[in-house]
Amino acid sequence: MDPSVLVAGETLVDFLPESDRPLESTERFARQPGGAPANVAVRLAQLDHTPWFWTRVGADPFGEFLAGVLADRGLPDRFVERDPSAKTTLAFVSGDPSSGPRFTFYRDGTADTRFRPGRVPDEALDAVEWVVVGSVLLASSPSREAVHDLVERAETRDCTVVFDLNARPELWPDADFEAETRRLLPSVDVVKASPEDLGPAGFDADAADDAALLDAVAPELHDLGPHTVFLTLGDRGAAASATAAAPWGADDATHDGYRVDAVDTTGAGDAFTAGAVAALVEGEDDLESVLARANAVAAASTMRAGGMAELPDPESVR
Repeated sequence: MDPSVLVAGETLVDFLPESDRPLESTERFARQPGGAPANVAVRLAQLDHTPWFWTRVGADPFGEFLAGVLADRGLPDRFVERDPSAKTTLAFVSGDPSSGPRFTFYRDGTADTRFRPGRVPDEALDAVEWVVVGSVLLASSPSREAVHDLVERAETRDCTVVFDLNARPELWPDADFEAETRRLLPSVDVVKASPEDLGPAGFDADAADDAALLDAVAPELHDLGPHTVFLTLGDRGAAASATAAAPWGADDATHDGYRVDAVDTTGAGDAFTAGAVAALVEGEDDLESVLARANAVAAASTMRAGGMAELPDPESVR
C-alpha cells in the first residue's frame, strides 16, 4: 500500500564531538545522519507509518551514506534525489547534547538548497493525505519555490499540510525568516514550533508561563491560517490549540511530558512532530491524547544518541 504521508526537506550529516570541548579544540567526531525532515520521516517509519520522503543529497560519499541510512530505516527511495554537481550539507554540533545542542552548518550551495518545483508529481500528491514540510528549505532559492509549489498543489488536493517552524538564523543570511514563514502559513493546516522558533518569526514568545505563551501566540497563528498549533516546551512538555475548523474540533490542551534519562536531545522536536502526525493519521481527535503520544515519542528519542537512533519504536512509546 502506498504511503498516506509525504515528508519533504533536507537530509544532512551531523558531526557530534566525542568530548565536551569547544569545536576549535575538538579532535574527534562521531558521524550521524540528521536533518529535521529526515528525522521526522525516519521516526514515522519507526512508528509504522512509513512515508514518502522527498529529499536531495549530493552525489558524494556523504550523500551515499545518507541514502543508505534512509534505505536501512525502511524509507522508499522514489523521491531521494542525488545532485551530481553539489555537495551534501554538513553540521557540526557543539554544547551539551543532553540539554540543547548548537549547530555550525556548512550549507553554501549544497544539494538541499537546489530542490526544484514539480519533482513530486501530481499523481503522488493525489495518493497522500498528509504533507509535512520544514522551514529550512525556505531560506534559499530554488528550494523555496519548490516548497511553495508542493504546498500549493497539496492544498488544492485537500491534503493536511503540517509545517515545522524551525528557526536556524545562521541559515538565513540572504532571506527574511519572518517574511518567508508568514508567506507560507496561510496554506498550512497544522504548525509546530518551540518558543525559540516563535521570536524570529515575529511572535511574542516572552510570556512568563506556558499557558500565557499559548494564549499569546495561538490566536495570531490561527488568524494567519493554521487551524491547529503545537508548541513544544522542552522538559516542560507541550501545549496545543485548535479552532473549530480543525477536523478534531476546537480544543486547548497541555501535557507535562515524561521524565527520562536524556542522552541526546538532538531531534527530540522532530520526534514530537512524527508522534503527533502518527496519532492524527490514526484518527486520534483528542488533543491531550495527541500530546501524550507525541511527548512519549520525543522522550524515547532522547534515550539514544543521534536524531535517527533505534528508539522510539511502538513498544517504547507505549
